[in-house]
Amino acid sequence: MSASALMSLGTRALSANYAALQTTGHNIANANTVGYSRQSVNMETAGDQFTGAGFFGKGVLVSTVERAHSEYLTNEAATARSIAASDEARSSQLQQLEQVFKTGESGLGYAAGQLFNAYADVASKPQDASARQVVLARADELASSFRSAGSQIDNIQSGVTQDIGVAVKAVNGITQQIADLNQKIAASKGAGHEPNDLLDQRDLMVSQLSEYVKVTTIAADDGTTSVFLGGGQSLVLGNIPTKLAAVANPLDPSRMQIAMVQPSGPRIIPDDMLSGGSVAGLLTFQNTDLADARNLLGQMAAAIAGAVNNQQALGLDLRQPAGSGSPIFATGAPGVSASSSNAAGAGGIPVASYVNASGTRVPSVGVTIVNAAELRASDYELTTDPAGTLGSYQLTRLSDGNVRTVVDGDVVDGFRVNMASPVPVAGDRFLLRPVGPAAAGMQRVLTDPKGIAAAAPVNATMPATNTGTAAVASVRATSTALNPNLKATISFTDNVGGYSYSLVDSTGALPTTNGTGTWTAGQPIELNGWDLQLSGVPRTGDLVNVQKTAFPATDNGNANAMIGLRDASLVGRETLASGSVVPGDTVTDAYANLLANVGVKVQSAKLAAAQSATVSTDAKAAVADKSGVNLDEEAARLIQFQQSYQAAAKMLQVAQSVLQTLLQLGGS
Repeated sequence: MSASALMSLGTRALSANYAALQTTGHNIANANTVGYSRQSVNMETAGDQFTGAGFFGKGVLVSTVERAHSEYLTNEAATARSIAASDEARSSQLQQLEQVFKTGESGLGYAAGQLFNAYADVASKPQDASARQVVLARADELASSFRSAGSQIDNIQSGVTQDIGVAVKAVNGITQQIADLNQKIAASKGAGHEPNDLLDQRDLMVSQLSEYVKVTTIAADDGTTSVFLGGGQSLVLGNIPTKLAAVANPLDPSRMQIAMVQPSGPRIIPDDMLSGGSVAGLLTFQNTDLADARNLLGQMAAAIAGAVNNQQALGLDLRQPAGSGSPIFATGAPGVSASSSNAAGAGGIPVASYVNASGTRVPSVGVTIVNAAELRASDYELTTDPAGTLGSYQLTRLSDGNVRTVVDGDVVDGFRVNMASPVPVAGDRFLLRPVGPAAAGMQRVLTDPKGIAAAAPVNATMPATNTGTAAVASVRATSTALNPNLKATISFTDNVGGYSYSLVDSTGALPTTNGTGTWTAGQPIELNGWDLQLSGVPRTGDLVNVQKTAFPATDNGNANAMIGLRDASLVGRETLASGSVVPGDTVTDAYANLLANVGVKVQSAKLAAAQSATVSTDAKAAVADKSGVNLDEEAARLIQFQQSYQAAAKMLQVAQSVLQTLLQLGGS
């Protein structure tokens, strides 16, 4: 072997170990760089050369610099990060929603109870103006509480809308960076070596993208990576990104959806295709949790306002002459919105719409509240009948998917569906919100304390000659169809509750009406739009007279009925097809159920967020174990390659010395 061969060996060794030192230094410098993968120099033998004395090696060559990387672990970490971001976004919003519904004396249940309790003072002193003023003040506080809660829910929706818009903007920025990196990586691919730092940057961008939307990636032969949403929609193809946009839901403009920007216009991505990332968490919260809370709150507001107004209408106020009570509350009107994809006529105006009395164009589908106690905490979707039956429509209750066929004027779950001309055409869709807007628009509309209807239109008396222990517990109106001019005389015919009655019109306009019945303890006697409750037990021959209230200013029958609403089933009552009634909840129970509904969701979301965060942390740690820089290891390698470098340098010194010796020998 010549001295030049030894010189070549030393030079190659020196170069290879210098490359190893340089790479180790690069690792140490980037030990704290987010997304950096540890790099290492791959060395291979330079081969050998045959001589008569055998094969002599030609040293070492640097084949490439590669990064410590696991495609599987990287994808798993991105997926875990996506799920954790989704759970955290939903949990954070639910905790914010939980603050809307206060407990104790700050809660809606307490405010409603205070209103009904205030009627106790009115019942004690029907003419007391201060007691009546307290009722109005409590009514105002209750309305204000509902209105505040409804407004807070609307504000949360506005915040969600902004968060989705910010997230979409971030996604578009990241996909553009991935496309740019793809182009640089493809350009470097021709060199025959991997551009490790560019690959790290792209993996980091994909990981950051996963925080907003769950994606999958597919690598191409040219080194580029295509990125797809969960449903197969492409976000990046090679060096071409596709932008996303946050657009209003076609059926409910207050909600947001995600769309892909296409030359023909935005193409909406179904929400179920976004299964991870903060955007998916926000959409789930918006479409499910927030909608449920708004409807539960609206159901309570509509039920309380409806029950109070109905009872108010059944009584007599302090006006001269006394009249039936005017409404105490007003609530937000039911909402109806038409899909933006509905058929359009001339000028793009939807066919199924008309101009109302105020000059506003509105959908030709309307909602009228018939029985507030039977309203459900749900929105509804109305579509034309798939079977094509003229004048027939399909109504879907969105809370549980219940579907039924309706026609104009049908009453469903306490509200009536109304149609105006022009009627919807095939393919049209409408969102009906019977209770959603109720709370945000609730307010007290009665301002005059004299307008409180504390008196019942009829009262009952019992002669002193009765021999039983029965006494009048209460008498109250149950229908606005009550005729106060009909005087009822009830005569008990036995000791077990049998009675006969007569209804006589004191004006003489109607003939006498007679009948019989049986009274049962705890059950009312119902006639002519009123019911009579007795305490004690009547005996044969006992009489009860029910007649028009002569002095409304001193009567408290309707005030007592108002107090009774506190424990009445006002919310979520259901009338079955058989005609039987399933009782609903009291105001207190309804609010407790609302709190429980939100509370369970909050705790469940917190648990899910904690679990997914742990999984994400573990997945990130697994990637760090595989790709991260360990400074202790790098320090050891630094010493190792330093010694190798020094040995290679010594080899060159030896080769130089040998060469000089040979030259001296040749010169002599």
